[in-house]
Amino acid sequence: MLLKKLLGRMINSGELELSIAGGSPQRFGTPEATFQPVRLHLSSHGVGRAIARNPALGAGEAWMSGDLKIEDDDILGLLRLVGHNMRWDWDNKHRVALWKNTRWLAAILPRNDGTRAKTNVAHHYDLSDRLYDLFLDADRQYSCAYFTDPGNSLESAQQNKMAHIAAKLCLTPGQRVLDIGCGWGGLSLYMHRVAGVDVLGITLSEEQLAVARQRAEAAGVSDRVKFELIDYRDVSGQFDRVVSVGMFEHVGRKRYPQFFETIRDRLSPDGIALVHSIVRADGPGATDPFTARYIFPGGYCPALSEVLPVIEKSWLWTTDIEILRLHYAMTLAHWYKRVIAQKASIISLYDERFYRMWTFYLASALIAFEHDGHCNAQIQLARRRDAVPLTRDYMLEAEWRYRSIG
Repeated sequence: MLLKKLLGRMINSGELELSIAGGSPQRFGTPEATFQPVRLHLSSHGVGRAIARNPALGAGEAWMSGDLKIEDDDILGLLRLVGHNMRWDWDNKHRVALWKNTRWLAAILPRNDGTRAKTNVAHHYDLSDRLYDLFLDADRQYSCAYFTDPGNSLESAQQNKMAHIAAKLCLTPGQRVLDIGCGWGGLSLYMHRVAGVDVLGITLSEEQLAVARQRAEAAGVSDRVKFELIDYRDVSGQFDRVVSVGMFEHVGRKRYPQFFETIRDRLSPDGIALVHSIVRADGPGATDPFTARYIFPGGYCPALSEVLPVIEKSWLWTTDIEILRLHYAMTLAHWYKRVIAQKASIISLYDERFYRMWTFYLASALIAFEHDGHCNAQIQLARRRDAVPLTRDYMLEAEWRYRSIG
């Protein structure tokens, strides 16, 4: 059987036990203290064939339908075992042999024109507000947090993230800031609160827009922190600062030149921008088919080798790059635990199939940062080479000041 051959090649460290349609179990790998044995049950040989042909999509769909069951009903244990064995390491030949056929997909990634971009955003971000309240922090930060200590709570790590970003923007009172992909408005409101700047936050999500405007009204700052439903390509005017957090993954590779040219054109001559995005340490690739179909249609996380050449051609200075490695894995671990704890609420909000889809999404994303080549990058940009101080000392001073304001 194809799946058994695949598992025989894939699982070396740790133990996987597979039974199909009530048949006798077969074991793969070798027991290790690091991993609890994973006992996997498939409802039919057809499900096994579907997983073997397309592991990410086949396993995800089987988990959603209940045709793939795990003894403790926790998909993370299975994905962590697979992720460890398929980890991105230079000497892991199993990964190279089994995943090299995904590279060609990068050449046929979908375009993100204005209409499709709004549709893609609505697919994910216009879900019920109640869902996001169940697993995000109170500020609804839906991007990689910043853990100054692994023991940070999710709430404090998300506050740290906003302070970290604001510090890199060299904010001063009265500046105009453009927040591209503002989400539910948390960062826009934070920048105004700690630095006295005026912010225009833009989104393509009607649900997010409504919440962001409500938050600005409630805080009494809607005259200085404004939110609009508009594509970044349609914004006019110039801004002292431009920031984009967790939005670049939805731009689409063919639109990278337009994205950075837009940042350049929207920046004042002495302006500064910061782009925070998931990136790949393992080079150009493709969005896995489960994520592309069910979670982020049109989404793609680029390699820096795909981004930096475009920045060079846009006549922007790359003034700072920071790579955040395990921060998103820790963020996703918090989200996953909260989703598991809120199982009954999510099922009542949607259904069991949705709950299982969401757990597979978060668990597979966690593994991508824990064992695969995914990480985060914060890229600071400017139109002039002298727009930011020549050393990084200013970042630390401002970050501590913003944390004290909170």
